[in-house]
Amino acid sequence: MSELLARHPLLAPLVGLLAGPAAIALALVAQHGFGLEPCVLCIWQRWALGIAALLALPAVIWRGPARRLSLAASGLGYLASAAIAGFHSGVENGWWQGTAGCHAPSFQGATSAEQLRESLMATAVVACDEVSWSLLGLSMADYNLLYSAALGLFLLVAARLLTRRKARP
Repeated sequence: MSELLARHPLLAPLVGLLAGPAAIALALVAQHGFGLEPCVLCIWQRWALGIAALLALPAVIWRGPARRLSLAASGLGYLASAAIAGFHSGVENGWWQGTAGCHAPSFQGATSAEQLRESLMATAVVACDEVSWSLLGLSMADYNLLYSAALGLFLLVAARLLTRRKARP
């Protein structure tokens, strides 16, 4: 991998920059194209993917220590997405309870039965503990866990290899 990164110095930064939006785009296709509404933990995973991708942007532009720092920060961002996905997977499997947002929505603004009914009709309630789609026994959260963890580890190793390469005479 060291040789590959040496020959293609923008490979890791571009992977970090583009992998997050690619996953978010896939999630949006699932949502809008196939009607798989996201729960609150799904949304958190999207945020983490987007932030991780943005953290890779300086690595595309800068070199040296700034590139290594950006790659490491992006790698940690992808690992954060993996952690959220792991938590979500645990909620789906009944290993622990989800957050307060994983349950029924709050209708604090509803002051009458009619307003409450309108709010209920306008709100899509998606429980975090229900698997809406799976393939080979793995849910979307499981796939995001694997994807984000692999990306995070790749970017952290790439940042480390850049450090080693620069340290050699």
